[in-house]
Amino acid sequence: MTNKLWRLFFTVLVTATFAALGWYAADAFVTSRFFSPPTGYRWMEAVERAVFTVGGLIFGFAAGRWAFRRVEMVGEKLHVMSAKDKLAIGIGLFIGLLLTVAVSIPLILAVASKLLAVVVSLLIGIVVTYLCIVAALSMKEEIRFYMPPEPEADEVPSKERWKILDTNVIIDGRVADVAKAGFIEGPIYIPGFVLDELQHIADSADGLKRARGRRGLDILNNMQKELTLVVRTYDRLVPGNDEVDARLVRLSKALNGALVTNDYNLNKVAELQDIQVLNINELANALKPVVLPGEEMTVMIVKEGKEASQGVGYLDDGTMIVVEGGRRFVGETVDVLVSSVLQTQAGKMIFAHLHGDGEEDDVDRGVRAYTRGRPRRPVR
Repeated sequence: MTNKLWRLFFTVLVTATFAALGWYAADAFVTSRFFSPPTGYRWMEAVERAVFTVGGLIFGFAAGRWAFRRVEMVGEKLHVMSAKDKLAIGIGLFIGLLLTVAVSIPLILAVASKLLAVVVSLLIGIVVTYLCIVAALSMKEEIRFYMPPEPEADEVPSKERWKILDTNVIIDGRVADVAKAGFIEGPIYIPGFVLDELQHIADSADGLKRARGRRGLDILNNMQKELTLVVRTYDRLVPGNDEVDARLVRLSKALNGALVTNDYNLNKVAELQDIQVLNINELANALKPVVLPGEEMTVMIVKEGKEASQGVGYLDDGTMIVVEGGRRFVGETVDVLVSSVLQTQAGKMIFAHLHGDGEEDDVDRGVRAYTRGRPRRPVR
């Protein structure tokens, strides 16, 4: 039975109970007052009963929904609780109920007012049951007669360093090739909330988002066929409904794992919390070929640059080359001489001039034009 059906059943039951209580309260009010309405005003009793009953209905409906929300919260906590804690709570609850029954029966038989006896028995039962549960939880480490142990919520399930993938790096797709090449060692973990986010993106009304989400799911399916992926197993370590990035950081810390991502902001947040980050973009930049000043290369000028005489080309790996004096050669392949290399957050930029021109001053002006207004970074 789903939560919605349970909520409906529970709310209807509580509403009906309070409506009946309202009816009985109206009956007690009518019979206990000191005067009776005149013969022609007997309809007032019907109105009073209706008011009490409707009041009970409204109060019961509100109380039922409020109480079930609290029950759902308790259920969520039980869902992420370890087996040892659940067993301790069950034992404490059973012993508490037994003691409550043992105390309540003599009390109800001895006290003349049955209502008072029931109320006192309920209070005693709540206190005794609570104390029994607390006592059982305090002795959970000494309980040995239960099912085989499983990882606790505060224990790392494996000594190996887990690699936790985030949503963006799955959609990017390069992580699959990196893992297949053996550059990602150890178990790869896919959190359930990341899968849920991928499914949500794949079901989006936006065509581009839908295509990205389906691409991510296809990549995971292909990785599952060739690699060993662990899915959802340890999500209980990070209960709650926080944002995906926040839960990824908490899960990486709980598993003592490394977060695999290409998200710049998530990378910085994780590093601030002393979590190892494997950034696919940084790996791609590290694998780009090293270009040194003075090196000759051949490049195709594909568009004009920012300055009047500049042209722009690209290497096979996507590295931008700004060629001084290359504007007039757009669409042509020319020989250039590397003058300097600039490292940016997005990767490397290469500044060059046409081979044989020797326009070093123009190249320096081009570098200054591209770096104007941005902090300089050391060249690797």
